[in-house]
Amino acid sequence: MARFIYSFVLLLLAPVLITYLWVFRGKKQAAYRIHFNERFAYGISSLPKHALLFHCASVGEVLAAAPLIKKYKQQHPNDKIIVSTNTPTGRAQIEAIFQESVNCVYLPLDFYFTARRFINTLRPKALCVLETELWPNLFAHAKANDCPVLVLNARLSEKSMKGYQRVQPLTNVLMRAVTYLASHNEQDASRFMKLGLREDKIRATGSIKFDIQLSEPEQIKARQLKSLLSGRYVWVAGSTHPLEHEQVLAAHKLLLKQYPTALLIIAPRHPEQFEPVASLLATQQFRMTRRSNMQSLEESQVLLADTLGELKCLYGASDVAYVGGSLIERGGHNPLEAAAFSVGVLSGPHTYNFAHIYPELINASAAITVFDSESLFEQLHTLFNDNDARMQLGRNAHQVLMNNQGAINKTLALIDKSLGRNI
Repeated sequence: MARFIYSFVLLLLAPVLITYLWVFRGKKQAAYRIHFNERFAYGISSLPKHALLFHCASVGEVLAAAPLIKKYKQQHPNDKIIVSTNTPTGRAQIEAIFQESVNCVYLPLDFYFTARRFINTLRPKALCVLETELWPNLFAHAKANDCPVLVLNARLSEKSMKGYQRVQPLTNVLMRAVTYLASHNEQDASRFMKLGLREDKIRATGSIKFDIQLSEPEQIKARQLKSLLSGRYVWVAGSTHPLEHEQVLAAHKLLLKQYPTALLIIAPRHPEQFEPVASLLATQQFRMTRRSNMQSLEESQVLLADTLGELKCLYGASDVAYVGGSLIERGGHNPLEAAAFSVGVLSGPHTYNFAHIYPELINASAAITVFDSESLFEQLHTLFNDNDARMQLGRNAHQVLMNNQGAINKTLALIDKSLGRNI
């Protein structure tokens, strides 16, 4: 009955959902209107049947899952893989990372008939969902088709747990459909058990986000860019959002008074923000160069990273990284890409999306919290004025990363177990 009510309400909301995706999101980013039929599980018949299906909601999940998917492909080269996502930027990231080695599709909206068509058409050998993308109809139809459902790299805050408890009958549908769940830690595992997931279905594997591996091309690109910027203090503001861009630029304006040759590399989180940030830079009279049209950087005060898939390498070319989505209430973004290059992290106070990572970084003196543009400037000034402290911050970040690796192998073992391998 709970799923019937959920499906009925979702059907009533269909005009709103479709209008939002096509009109509002499509106006901001035209790519939302491409492959739109996939949102209803049409146009997918050419995709391979009985593939392993990974679902990564957007860019962050794609980047986290990429090493896991690559290692699975190495271990099982004959298996077909489909990676689904919700956003055009997620799709672009999948295509950039994997080219044609995996198939890419939009996950359909969770209407009863679209979820059924999706599962019945593809008949995946397993559904592997990254983090906490829990869709009642998708999960129920997968279970009905004897398709194992795995929730990987799962996290659940106290607030989210209480939200699921408020719709416990529907939550029960989800928990019954889960074959295995790989949680970040025992605390997350305990919260899922409180929602009704059986203890024998849960494994605390750690976070796969710690299992970052730097490829040789990534290291070469970072070294080349760092060499190009040699002699300048460079900081990256990665994955920034509206109302945060302005704070970052205010901090940089203060920094330039102390270090006139300092360079800010600003990388907006979403492509639709590239032009607004360019306009903001022009309005505030910063000398700017675009990453997509690299010319001489000698006179530039800001490098606008208007490209996709390069943020990790940009962190690697910097002295200090500010990780965005944290001076505003967006929950923060992944600081571990900077840590992989031994670059220390600055972050705002709003990091609840990475509550399993930031406390450990802060406790290990590997990350520093800032609260506004002025405190961001003060920390940058302190670190640029103290090379030893800046280098130690980066070394500490890298050590935290190394201390927490191993989740990918545990997660792969869980996938194999769900498929009847190595039991």
